[in-house]
Amino acid sequence: MSFSELNSLLKKYGQEHLLEFWNEISTEEREYLIEDIARVNLPQVMSYFDRASKSDSEKKLLDEKLKPVPNDVFESVENCTSDKILMYEEIGLKEIANGRVAVVSLAGGQGTRLGVDFPKGMYDIGLPSKRSLFHIQALRIRRLQNLAKAKYELSKGISWYIMTSDATHDATLSYFEENDYFNLDKSRVIMFKQSTLPCLTFDGKIILDEKHKISRAPDGNGGFYVALKKEGILDDMKSHKINSVHVFSVDNALVRVADPVFVGYCISRSADCGVKVLKKRSEDECVGVVCQVDGLYSVVEYSEISPATAKLRDAKGQLLYNAGNICNHYFTHSFLENVSEKYGECLDLHIAKKKISFIDTNGKKCKPSAPNGIKMEKFIFDSFKYSQNFAVWEVLREEEFCALKNPDSAGVDCPSDARRYVLDLHKQWLLSAGATSVEGDVEVCPLLSYRGEDLTQRAKNKSLKGPICLM
Repeated sequence: MSFSELNSLLKKYGQEHLLEFWNEISTEEREYLIEDIARVNLPQVMSYFDRASKSDSEKKLLDEKLKPVPNDVFESVENCTSDKILMYEEIGLKEIANGRVAVVSLAGGQGTRLGVDFPKGMYDIGLPSKRSLFHIQALRIRRLQNLAKAKYELSKGISWYIMTSDATHDATLSYFEENDYFNLDKSRVIMFKQSTLPCLTFDGKIILDEKHKISRAPDGNGGFYVALKKEGILDDMKSHKINSVHVFSVDNALVRVADPVFVGYCISRSADCGVKVLKKRSEDECVGVVCQVDGLYSVVEYSEISPATAKLRDAKGQLLYNAGNICNHYFTHSFLENVSEKYGECLDLHIAKKKISFIDTNGKKCKPSAPNGIKMEKFIFDSFKYSQNFAVWEVLREEEFCALKNPDSAGVDCPSDARRYVLDLHKQWLLSAGATSVEGDVEVCPLLSYRGEDLTQRAKNKSLKGPICLM
């Protein structure tokens, strides 16, 4: 494409500024810029911007449209009998034994907020074993495969798909290769990239990251649906006869990967879409809430609910809107296929106002001190409204959720928090299994126990002292 043709195309969409430094860049950089622009679906991007801007300007409190999750689609581990939980677990383990379960780690985020320059899945939270989040999740998968084989004398394996981004893909792939995929079947561990979208100014101009390069950002965890189709993941799942897909954020140090109880619960209800939730710490906790909006299931951000509505309580004194979202979901393959085919491109768009580095009119790279542009994102939960049979499973925070977002200096959602949550849980497991005392940092290897089972021999009548990892 010639300069004049390219300029004409860009003018049509008000983006001719992308060629502002054409006379200052090398031949190789010009070729790169042409290819970079060609990768942008300009009609789609500008349509996205118009939709996202309209949605953002119309954003208001949703109180009048809200209803809490109905009791008939809700169950809590807290109120479940041990027999019922065992029943769900057996259903889930059978699904695993038959090779019909896949997990998807959402791992496109860098550790920028953590203060590191590598993918969050590679982070070591400071356990005695020094294992990373990826390593811990891999061992949990292996443990489940062993449990399924022991119970059903069959284990066809769990497929593990890891959604990366341009920023994390190469490092994640190299990390798994260097660690021999943590002794998992390499053919069943597949990395795929989510798409990116150009970063824009507030008036819809695409931002240049370099004189010859467009600034881009991942399209949010809702880009998962388009990526599944585009990267051939749905086809790979189908080839392995996958039915149940567990999707979660990689930065949850307590995530129960391919949780057979959750899988079994959703299967028992013939759910096509399920979500794990937990009770909010307080009415003003900054967490999205799973509920209904105009009769359709959704996650509503805390900023979209008035303080008065957030305070409402039911007859038992519990918060009415209490189902806190933790990015932990169940989908059937057929549901994912349907959403990816029909709705992936038209999911709701959300605007995130960010500080985005840019090239100024003098050709210098600038790092703004205040938000100067937007990143457009899709959210994974915006598919909930397409569910024909929704299910909600409430879990305990201390057992299943601790997000790794910030450095220790933040004091919350940080490595120290994650480490403490994991070790406190393992201490409780060991005391329940008969340990007389547990002092210091005592970790339980995921290969030894998935959720506290089979620890009697290692713990009963024993005094355990850390730092140690029980294998």
